[in-house]
Amino acid sequence: MVFATLEDVEPSHRTVLVRVDFNSPIDPASNLILDDKRFREHLPTIEALDDAKCVILTHQSRPGKNDFTTLEAHAAKLQRMLGRTVHYIDDIFGRCARDAIRDLEYGEVIMLENVRFNAEENLKLKPEDARTTHIVKKLAALGDLFINDAFGTAHRSQPTIVGLPLAMRSAAGLLMEREVATLSRVFEGAPRPVTFVLGGTKVDDSISVARHVLDGGIADAVMVVGVVANVFLLADNAAIGTPSAQLIDRLGARGEVETARTLLEQHRNRIIMPIHVAVREDGVRAEYPIGSIPDDAPILDLGLDSVVKFSEILASSGTVVMNGPAGVFEEEPFATGTHELLKAATKAEFSVVGGGHTAAVIEKLGIKERFTHISTGGGACIEFLTGKKLPAVAALEQSRLLFP
Repeated sequence: MVFATLEDVEPSHRTVLVRVDFNSPIDPASNLILDDKRFREHLPTIEALDDAKCVILTHQSRPGKNDFTTLEAHAAKLQRMLGRTVHYIDDIFGRCARDAIRDLEYGEVIMLENVRFNAEENLKLKPEDARTTHIVKKLAALGDLFINDAFGTAHRSQPTIVGLPLAMRSAAGLLMEREVATLSRVFEGAPRPVTFVLGGTKVDDSISVARHVLDGGIADAVMVVGVVANVFLLADNAAIGTPSAQLIDRLGARGEVETARTLLEQHRNRIIMPIHVAVREDGVRAEYPIGSIPDDAPILDLGLDSVVKFSEILASSGTVVMNGPAGVFEEEPFATGTHELLKAATKAEFSVVGGGHTAAVIEKLGIKERFTHISTGGGACIEFLTGKKLPAVAALEQSRLLFP
């Protein structure tokens, strides 16, 4: 890797600023954290800093959201999971923060306040401009070393993500290192055949991934499900029913139909679309082949014939990269496609799953350990898979040149 890792720096007996992503589902009424998955993922990096002054930087939600709150509950949660005291400081870089960091003993941990309480952290900035912000200049003066472990926020060009690496010696944390290394393997050295499963509602991102892996010869097959499949079916002049077509419009994805059509013209033999779908009809699940879908019935899942076909392809793949559900999995009658494809994906030698909703389903099914890698960052993962350099990764690479 071209960025520094924990093995390349000496954090022992130094003051280390650690950017993590503890942004979690919260009950706004009680401020109770509902899912500790991201805490668990960051623990190895924090534990590796057990003889440093460890200063945690993180965020919760964004301004205007009902779960945009302080990090007092996050510090308490981390303390319970870490098994040692985590001091919560309701300040980011003011006198309280400075005094707390100065008085910290080696081996102790503090968590500063939600960095997005500072207006600058909510800006999208070029790294050079981010370096000159007050939040970066003040924070950089408080530490000896910066560790970025926040892969879930790696696609954001915000001051603590891209500015701090240009202001001080920096390295990737263990989670960031693992995410980048594993996702990079998808592009080079992954066992063949390589099958991508692209679904959910983020149509533009999914089609960008499809274009990158098809044009670059990375994928042997791209399987489309969910709304992404509906866009490809529409591009193939299939009648998908009025509700599904209207959903594409509401999501602002109508412009992606032409891109899908171009991909079908260039790579039809490697794009796998559903042959049967499940719809809601008279309040219950009903299945129809493509071409016979009732005009007033919304497509909500793969049909069983498609589930069988898709599962066979996934089970015989060397590598499976899955991003997005196959349907409205929140409703039990329409969860079959998502559940069965995930189970089939575990049979691949190398299996990677994007974050977000798909990861939550895996937890529910109890099959987490059967996957090679489940990404902690939905947006960051899918942007990585489009072939783009993530802002956080680029900043860490630049930091190594600035602070060899």
